[in-house]
Amino acid sequence: MGFGVFGGATLACSFGMAPSTLMVPPAARVTGKMPMAGIMDQAPMVNIIPFGMCSSMANPTVASATAAALGVLTPMPCIPVIPAPWAPGNPTVMVGGKPCLNDSSQCMCAYGGVIQIQNPGTTDVQM
Repeated sequence: MGFGVFGGATLACSFGMAPSTLMVPPAARVTGKMPMAGIMDQAPMVNIIPFGMCSSMANPTVASATAAALGVLTPMPCIPVIPAPWAPGNPTVMVGGKPCLNDSSQCMCAYGGVIQIQNPGTTDVQM
């Protein structure tokens, strides 16, 4: 049984060099201390804030900087590209008409990074 995920949850990307925070707007949400997150809360720069520097060679800026450094991996600023919603959500609890997130949900960056929830923001709401 997992925990529900709220705004302010801590995120990590497998190619990012710093943790990030999940931002959830309060409109049409279940709210406690913070609004509860749904599977569609995956918009880059709105819901998912950058993870510091990116080290994925699938990222064109990293590949270009690495080529310019004669093959030495050169991380560049993270700009997440999230093409699909979080999965799996919890289909038994709806938030804004969409399944809510639990702490085992993940999403993928187009540059190959796996974005996971490190801290759901609560340990009070189990699903």
